[in-house]
Amino acid sequence: MVNISEVTAAPSPDLLTPDNCAVLFIDHQPQMFFGTGSGDRTAIVNSTVGLAKAARAFDVPVVLSTVAAESFSGPLLPQLADVFPDQEIIDRTTMNAWEDPAFVEAVKATGRKKLVIAGLWTEVCVVLPALSALAQGYEVYVVTDASGGVSPQAHEHAVQRMLQGGVVPVTWVQVLLELQRDWARSETYMSVMDVVKEHAGAYGIGVVYAQAVIGAHAAG
Repeated sequence: MVNISEVTAAPSPDLLTPDNCAVLFIDHQPQMFFGTGSGDRTAIVNSTVGLAKAARAFDVPVVLSTVAAESFSGPLLPQLADVFPDQEIIDRTTMNAWEDPAFVEAVKATGRKKLVIAGLWTEVCVVLPALSALAQGYEVYVVTDASGGVSPQAHEHAVQRMLQGGVVPVTWVQVLLELQRDWARSETYMSVMDVVKEHAGAYGIGVVYAQAVIGAHAAG
């Protein structure tokens, strides 16, 4: 029941902010991309890097992790590593990152209770830590377009399993704009527009057009 007298112009506490979330990138590696068949792999790379630049623009803490990098899966996606050149990459043997003590300690060190997760494959390396973190009290958001499974069915079933467990599905542009949320926030406006123009496809082209026709500060 709505109490009209208590209604205010205030955001929901469920929304992501630069101060309440961390972004976890799990196993964006060559071998994992080779086996990804749920969608266009170039699009997944683009979404992953867009998400990374969104986190950087708002100074959101990130955790980077790989699995068996030297023995099987290869290094972290170079375009992703380049966004965070000084960031430690946690390599694991566990398919479930949440069973790796170093990974969990890195997440705990962020101090954030909302975890935004992207990774390969959705049905293994995303589902397992997402449900594990959820079970320990975290709020978990999975970036579906920066994740991929071995088939469309595998990806979709993984997303459905997480939804049933309480995970919130999002896209990378949704995360970017939820963090900005007000075009009057001038301190991050240009960084957001740069990310949009570089990675947001038709939306980015629209921004280029608007800024050319209307002016450099044409909003979103």
